[in-house]
Amino acid sequence: MRIDILCKPDQQEICQGAVKNVREALNQLGVKAEVHQFSDSRKMIDNRIYVVPALLIDDQLRIAGRIPEVDEIVNFIAERPRYRQDVAAVA
Repeated sequence: MRIDILCKPDQQEICQGAVKNVREALNQLGVKAEVHQFSDSRKMIDNRIYVVPALLIDDQLRIAGRIPEVDEIVNFIAERPRYRQDVAAVA
């Protein structure tokens, strides 16, 4: 799984809050993922994102314009089909 967090270069404190919440959600679920933080306007334009911070999970925009709560991120990860298959295989 790949999680991207997009922000503007002058708003790094907002991005750090989003990264912290993403890592906490991953720890709660025990899921391993690549977490990338981008401060590149080209990446924002390519993904048609106009407000930051933005959270993309596997290249799908999940939330933009505010720092997502840990519970929201947990729900975004849990609703992914691949995550549900992995949980079903363990259960």
